[in-house]
Amino acid sequence: MERSIGRPGPDESIEYYTTYTSRVPDGDIVELLERQRGEFGDYLGGLTEADGARRYAPGKWSLKEVIGHLVDVERVFSTRALAFSRRDPADIPGIEQDDYVAEAGFDDRSLADLAGELDAQRRANVAMFRALRPEQWTRAGSASGSRMSVRAAAFCLYGHVDHHREVIESRYLGR
Repeated sequence: MERSIGRPGPDESIEYYTTYTSRVPDGDIVELLERQRGEFGDYLGGLTEADGARRYAPGKWSLKEVIGHLVDVERVFSTRALAFSRRDPADIPGIEQDDYVAEAGFDDRSLADLAGELDAQRRANVAMFRALRPEQWTRAGSASGSRMSVRAAAFCLYGHVDHHREVIESRYLGR
């Protein structure tokens, strides 16, 4: 089913998030999220445990930590989208990504396990987005003190994974 929700406007999130939302191609965002899930899962399946341990510079996250970070962000943005779609008036807090990664122990897990968790989280997010009624997509709320809409959160999810895939390719794998 094609959803005609449109792209988020500049008033639907802070300017920083255009880094992610601008990466989303035209099309149904739910179908794009689902397609990206499969493609990125296949991509991760082609990596080795040795790849997962790579850091492109001292003090930078390992590739496993990048994948764990993607899982965390999937949860954060889907929580925002859920809350905003339900008209929750609370300000949804952000996260300090470096603190989250430092506390998570992602390097103690296999790359396949992390990829599986990311896949499961994205499947859940796609199911949630599929269930939204048209009027819920433009609802907005407050995240870390700034306005964000449901559709901006969905677009950020796609763009965030796309951004990190590019970082993995260029910095971790040198392709």
